[in-house]
Amino acid sequence: MNKERPYTLLIMAAGMGSRFGGLKQIEPMGPNGEFLLDYSIYDAIQAGFQKVVFVIKEENYELFQETVGKRIEKQIQVEYAFQKITDIPTRYQLPKDRVKPLGTAQAILAAKDKIQEDFAVINADDFYGRDAFFVLRDFFLQDRNSSIEEYAIVGYQIQNTLTENGAVKRGVCQVKDEYLERIIESSVEKKDGVIVAEPLDGSSKFEVEPNRAVSMNMFAFTPAIFTYIEDHFPDFFEKNKADLSKCEYLIPDVVTECIQHKIATVQVLPTTAKWQGITYLEDKEKVVKAIAELIAQGEYPQKLWK
Repeated sequence: MNKERPYTLLIMAAGMGSRFGGLKQIEPMGPNGEFLLDYSIYDAIQAGFQKVVFVIKEENYELFQETVGKRIEKQIQVEYAFQKITDIPTRYQLPKDRVKPLGTAQAILAAKDKIQEDFAVINADDFYGRDAFFVLRDFFLQDRNSSIEEYAIVGYQIQNTLTENGAVKRGVCQVKDEYLERIIESSVEKKDGVIVAEPLDGSSKFEVEPNRAVSMNMFAFTPAIFTYIEDHFPDFFEKNKADLSKCEYLIPDVVTECIQHKIATVQVLPTTAKWQGITYLEDKEKVVKAIAELIAQGEYPQKLWK
C-alpha cells in the first residue's frame, strides 16, 4: 500500500440507468450477490487505493450504505458525496420540470470536500478489469515536475467495449504521441465485421479500427480539476441557456477544454483489460458469464468479501 502518495477512487453512482431500467448500480452480478462496483473496489484495493468516495443521490444513501457501504467499510475507507440538482451557480435557475442531475462534471464537483489527493474517476455500473487499476496506480506514482496539471485517461481498445445488442455511446479518442487531443462522443456499432462511429454532434460517420482507444469515463485527476469545474460552471449555463431542461455538464467536455486551453495534459494509458457493462437488459447474461469465467481462472475469489 502506498502511504507516501495516497490516491482515491471516486465512483459516480447517481445515474438513473434509464436504458437498462432500475438502479443498475446495485444489480447483483457475482455468485454471492456482488455488484459490478464491488469488483472495481476489489481491484482498486489490490492496486493500492486507500479510499473510495461514492457520489450518489441523497435519497439513495440508506440503500447504498446497507447494500454496499457496510461490507466495503471493512476493506477500505468509505465516504459519500451527494449530487444534487440544486447545486448550481447562484444566479442561475433550472426548469422546474427537470429532475435529472446535470452530468458527470457536476458529479465530480460534488466530491470536492471529500478529496484532497490525486484520484481516479469511474462509473458505478461498469466493469473495468484489474489491469486498468494497476495502469492508474503506475500513473499516480510517477514523478511530476510539469508547470501544468497532468491528468490521464485509461484508453480501452474499442473492440473490448462493444455489445452485440445494439449501438453504444463511446468517446473515441484522438491521440497524438500518447496524449489526448480530444474525445469524439459517438454512437458506435459493429455491423458486418466493421466498427462505425457516428459522432453525436452530427458530423460524418467514420470507420474505427478495432484497437482504437476509447474513453469509458475512467480518468485520473489532481484536486485542481474541482476548481476548474466550479469556475467554468457559469460558462456551461451561458452556453446552454436555451436547453437547460436536458443539457449535461460532462467530464469529457471539461477534459477537452483543459487540453485546448493548455491547463492540463492528458496522457492516454493503454490497457489490456476488457470492459464489461450493461447498456441493455440483454447484456446482463454476458456480464454474469464473464465474471464467472474470471472467478474460474482465479482472478477473483468465489466470495469477494469474506
